[in-house]
Amino acid sequence: MNWDIYLSGLYALLVFACTGWLVSLYRNNVTHVDSMWSLFFVIAGLTYAIQMESLAARAWITLSLVVLWAVRLCVYLTWRNWGPHEDHRYAAIRRNNPGFRFKSIYIVFGLQAILAWFISLPILGALGSANAINALDISGISLLCFGLAWEAIADRQLSAFRANPANKGRVLDSGLWQYSRHPNYFGECCVWWGLFLIALAAGAWWSIPSALLMTFLLLKVSGVSLLEKDISERRPEYAAYIRSTNAFIPGCKKGVK
Repeated sequence: MNWDIYLSGLYALLVFACTGWLVSLYRNNVTHVDSMWSLFFVIAGLTYAIQMESLAARAWITLSLVVLWAVRLCVYLTWRNWGPHEDHRYAAIRRNNPGFRFKSIYIVFGLQAILAWFISLPILGALGSANAINALDISGISLLCFGLAWEAIADRQLSAFRANPANKGRVLDSGLWQYSRHPNYFGECCVWWGLFLIALAAGAWWSIPSALLMTFLLLKVSGVSLLEKDISERRPEYAAYIRSTNAFIPGCKKGVK
């Protein structure tokens, strides 16, 4: 691993994070950091790529897939979240942290930049190899594309469900959501394990902490655990949904053969 190239990615991400923080001061709202999240990886990938002597087929495929994933997620989250009101998660952090306007540069924006930098390891690994495409690459590309499609379909189904006023307070348990309570996060997890397989095909075995960390974040920090912390109080039907449906990995309804 080239540490100079890797560190340059951190510098680029911190500049982007500071730009987002300045925007938050103007808007008095940090919710747009969610839209920035996927773009951190595009910036990291491009920063790494422009410093490589040459880019092999694996590198171009990896960059293309990362951009496709990032743009899709950024557009979706911007469309879903944009508005004058701050997301309830960040509003709670603001209430609990006096001086949040200035603290948010490291509590929110800086933290996400550093996480993204660490998680970008497989992108660096995939870009830095001239090895020929092999079966492991094909497996990684297939898993990544599956995850991207699964996540996009789940997001679309959830958006359509929420757009119907008749569904207010109800629980979505059809489509992909009948197989797991968080199919969008499962798809996201597949994207990152797919990227790791591509990096592994390039010899970057050292990038596995990225996929492990993303899995942990999706399950225990910003994903499943956070969303389900109090959802049963707001939606009584959700308790039954928990009993009948897997949390993460898709499967049949419990008790249904």
